[in-house]
Amino acid sequence: MAGAALVDREPRLDVVTAGTFSVDGQPISWRTREALQRVGLEARQHRSKQITREHVESSDLIIGLAPEHVQWIRREHPDMASRTATLRRLVRDLRSDGPLTDRVSQLALHRVELQPWEEVIDPGGGELDDFVACAIDVVALIDGLVDRLRPIG
Repeated sequence: MAGAALVDREPRLDVVTAGTFSVDGQPISWRTREALQRVGLEARQHRSKQITREHVESSDLIIGLAPEHVQWIRREHPDMASRTATLRRLVRDLRSDGPLTDRVSQLALHRVELQPWEEVIDPGGGELDDFVACAIDVVALIDGLVDRLRPIG
């Protein structure tokens, strides 16, 4: 959902989506597809993939939707911890002036103690309404982040 929203809001960004515990090649669920449609987005070509070293090494910023995603990066790719944060934390803390790499570095993300408020609740096996609520939340967060990503340099 976040990837679809980010690509929609800022198509100039090179957005790669990957999971910390994914089965490669799976299409999005019908609930996710329907939730995205209800917020005016789509991800028809999306297929799941497990995050790889190549993904993390080529990233200026790695965005997790939950603290456990950030913890996974810290554990599996500790050299990338300084470029990894939750979406909620970035919306709250990332400044919008100056080069993105400098602004991300100033957050000292590798030292941040992750908090429960940072989690975007995963609708998992929930009902369609849970997925729609998640999509609404994610889109609002992406809308709060996208302007902070703009003066990239």
